[in-house]
Amino acid sequence: MKVTYFAKTRELIGRDSDSFDLPADIRSINDVIEYLSAMDEPYKNALANPEALRFALDNEMAKGDASIQNISELAIFPPVTGG
Repeated sequence: MKVTYFAKTRELIGRDSDSFDLPADIRSINDVIEYLSAMDEPYKNALANPEALRFALDNEMAKGDASIQNISELAIFPPVTGG
C-alpha cells in the first residue's frame, strides 16, 4: 500500500510517501496509523493526534475505522486551519 503524507505530516516524517507490505492483521486506517506510529519517532510525532487527522482511501475521504482491504493508497492530511 502506498501511504502519502501532506503538509505538516509530510514535514515531520520527512518524505512525501512510503510503500508498505502491511501485515495481514492491519485492516483499518486506525491500524495503519498505529503501525506507522510504532516505526520510529518522526512517524510517532506526525501521527500523535490521529483523531485530528483526515484520511482518503484511493482519493475518497474516509474515517479512521474504514477498511483498507483492496485499497492501493492511503492519504494522510493534518488538521487544516485558515482565516
